[in-house]
Amino acid sequence: MTEKMALKNNTTISQRKTKDILLSIQFSLDGFSFCTSNSVSKEKLCFKKYTFHESLNSPEELLDEIKGIFKNNTDLQLEYTAVEVIHQNNLSTIVPDAYFDELLLHEYLKYNIKTLKNDFITFDEIEDIKAKNVYIPYVNINNYLFQNFGAFEFKHHSSVLIEKLLAVHHFSEKTLYANVANNNVDLIILEGQKLIFSNSFTFTSKEDFIYYILFTAEQNQLDPEAFRLYFLGNITPESDLYKITYTYIKNVLFLESNNAIYTKLKLPNHSNFILLG
Repeated sequence: MTEKMALKNNTTISQRKTKDILLSIQFSLDGFSFCTSNSVSKEKLCFKKYTFHESLNSPEELLDEIKGIFKNNTDLQLEYTAVEVIHQNNLSTIVPDAYFDELLLHEYLKYNIKTLKNDFITFDEIEDIKAKNVYIPYVNINNYLFQNFGAFEFKHHSSVLIEKLLAVHHFSEKTLYANVANNNVDLIILEGQKLIFSNSFTFTSKEDFIYYILFTAEQNQLDPEAFRLYFLGNITPESDLYKITYTYIKNVLFLESNNAIYTKLKLPNHSNFILLG
């Protein structure tokens, strides 16, 4: 499997300067990205992204790609104050605290995805909504990263996404957020500080894409003429996905971050929201 690499970097990190620097890694079967930030000031220092030509078929293939990236990228061969890892996949479900039992992790997932008895299942605590995000991490990737960095914290990407959206969401009415990846979209509805809906969908065409958005809106009584839809992630006003959405929904906007790194890197400030937003 070959890679197409998109590289963005606004500073050079040296071995002497890794004190107080946090490394954040995000990966999926579609790609791998990471950023570094000052653990005290929270300033983003460096961002790099690798996009695979095609979606990989398994975590085993993903591990092979990641090994190659680590071998050739010196920033990933340094020691850091802390490392956080974000697993991006569709192998998760949200469970309210009132219904959560740690002994039933397999039960929560079996209605949404196919699980095996030997699957390792874990959960994130999302305190702001009093819920757990139950998911299957890529254990082989965790093991490899542990060999390189020692102990680290890891989360599911939807946990990070929900937490970051809650931090910037200031509307009392229902608002739909769509985080777009290569062939996947996370749809999240917030109403005030309540999570109303969260799910991820794989699409192969723009028609699939708009179907999931409109179906989600309909099921949650959102009027296409009235509700706000905020895009973030890998989508632009010139894209077919945006154009078909704007055909059916009146208020289509981009969730723009004020993080200074977007200007330095000349990136759309709604992109790479989970790591940079």
